[in-house]
Amino acid sequence: MMANFTGFTQAGLNFLQDAWINNSKVWFDEHRAIYDNDLIKPFRLLVEQLTPAMLKIDEWLETRPAIGKTISRIHRDTRFSKDKSLYRSRLWLTFKRPNRDWQEAPAYFFEISPDSYCYGLGYYCASKQTMDIFREEILNDSEKFLKVIRCVKKPFELVGESYKRPLIKEQDEKISTWYNRKNLAVMVTNQHIEDVLTGDLPDILAKGFKQLVPLYDYLMRVEMIKNIPKL
Repeated sequence: MMANFTGFTQAGLNFLQDAWINNSKVWFDEHRAIYDNDLIKPFRLLVEQLTPAMLKIDEWLETRPAIGKTISRIHRDTRFSKDKSLYRSRLWLTFKRPNRDWQEAPAYFFEISPDSYCYGLGYYCASKQTMDIFREEILNDSEKFLKVIRCVKKPFELVGESYKRPLIKEQDEKISTWYNRKNLAVMVTNQHIEDVLTGDLPDILAKGFKQLVPLYDYLMRVEMIKNIPKL
């Protein structure tokens, strides 16, 4: 019988901060039991508990509760970075369809850091092609798009870098705030870190993710159009 998620621990949150401050493999190995028991284990339980709700949203989502599948790595890839810190101070999970370039796939996500958490739906780094198709779809049927984005209400807000100049002048503000994005996500950011220390978190996330289904379906239509072979 699957164990229930009962919350992360303060020891786990402290570990994220300490691993980043110490930036030492020796320190990490000495405290690895905290990482395994207070971070990875609850992340796996959280993924397992959310899986039935996520598969109702999309039966093709990756739901395996494993690092590199739904759970992020704490180790940083420093090969091409000036920042040589070995470890991140945050961990996250994602639910997305398998994709050769995971950064471009629309994904549901949840992330914790030592003093805050966030969750939502969007792209890590949408390609220009993706955003161009997204804009074309908006122009093709603006009324449909306005109905879709009704789901983006409290507690969610739209985030992501925008172009400095409007791409279309005198466009309806409800549309332009989306249309002019270089990248986009809708998310909740919360400083009340105590929320993640309880067993209520799966219900909070499942409710929020379900709220965003109309937008998820819209983004997946963009993916479908993008993947249509060109003649």
